[in-house]
Amino acid sequence: MADHISMRVNAARLSGITGRTVRLPCKVLRLSDDIAIVQASDGGQVEIQRKNVDVTATYVEIIGSVVNESTIKAAAAIPLDSEGELDMQLVNEVIELTFEPRFDKLFPRY
Repeated sequence: MADHISMRVNAARLSGITGRTVRLPCKVLRLSDDIAIVQASDGGQVEIQRKNVDVTATYVEIIGSVVNESTIKAAAAIPLDSEGELDMQLVNEVIELTFEPRFDKLFPRY
């Protein structure tokens, strides 16, 4: 089962997990060709390599592999904004809670 874990991250959590599959809830800022620039829940910007992946919604969750500390190669995107704004501060607080050691048994990481 550990092979299929894809933890939710923010921009700051990308460092040191190159090659891992992650989920990045984010706001789409700019689209061009096969690249999207998004704002993660912690306010950091991440480049998404999105060949054949639709990220046209305002808020999406990118599922993909970490290329480096500021780039993700997308495998899929899930639209998150069917009803308007998404509270990204709340999303970030939840992400940070999952990294607290006291919750290691509830939120397994790699």
